Amino acid sequence: MDHNDAPMATETQDEDHDGLISILERIQAKYNYLPQEALREVSEETGRSLVDIYGVATFYRAFSLKPRGKHLVSVCLGTACHVRGGPMIAEEFERQLGVCAGETTPDKEFTLETVNCLGACALGPIVTVDGRYFTKVGTAAVKKILKQAKEGLGKVEIGTDERVFPMEVNCPRCNHSLMDTDHLVDGHPSIRVTVSFGKMHGWLCLSSLYGSYNVTSEYPIPENTVAYFFCPHCHGELLGASDCPECGEPMVRMIVRGGGVVQICSRRGCKGHTLDVDGVNL
Repeated sequence: MDHNDAPMATETQDEDHDGLISILERIQAKYNYLPQEALREVSEETGRSLVDIYGVATFYRAFSLKPRGKHLVSVCLGTACHVRGGPMIAEEFERQLGVCAGETTPDKEFTLETVNCLGACALGPIVTVDGRYFTKVGTAAVKKILKQAKEGLGKVEIGTDERVFPMEVNCPRCNHSLMDTDHLVDGHPSIRVTVSFGKMHGWLCLSSLYGSYNVTSEYPIPENTVAYFFCPHCHGELLGASDCPECGEPMVRMIVRGGGVVQICSRRGCKGHTLDVDGVNL
């Protein structure tokens, strides 16, 4: 085999793998899980074996082979959270919801799961609801967290809400830092990208606080406008592999420095966003 063929073969395999993940994400976005019938159809249409498809579906924590509730509650039981009372937090969620970890409430409102690590050990015990982080959770906070989930998790208070915390991100294509230390938003270095909408093309600085929706931009972006996001270094589009779970528009993907993936909705005004610290929600 020609020595130059190997990288191309690897690239093709990566593209096939990413393509399968994209298909599975669209199925899960539609049904909230991966039905067996849909996976068989994917196998028939792509020529991939069911073994391969199930291998991908079970490897990535973002996928589920069982129906999930409207809200996904994840309680960390990693070492740091465990010693700080993580098991008691999980038990209180089980008591409040009336289900065991790994189960969904009869009204399909909540699915409860326990995980090994959520990547913020110093702030444990950690709980996430639909990707939103709650830190230093005590048993008394469980009822409040469930109430907030039912009422909506979009409203946050910068500076006082423990679900809001800073992060640094890189371009998923060239791995160059997207942080702008000269332009602050919410008092922190911003995430600088290039945006295009209509006939406008310019810079946009996003808050680097996860949970904040504050931005500044070269040109005002009208509410409900869908913009295209690009890396200012390699100029590649920062396109996510799935659509926004809240409005259906394309997501914008960035790599969290230290491990993980963050995605935000490309529609101005939509608060759809996800964070996977395991780096598997591609």
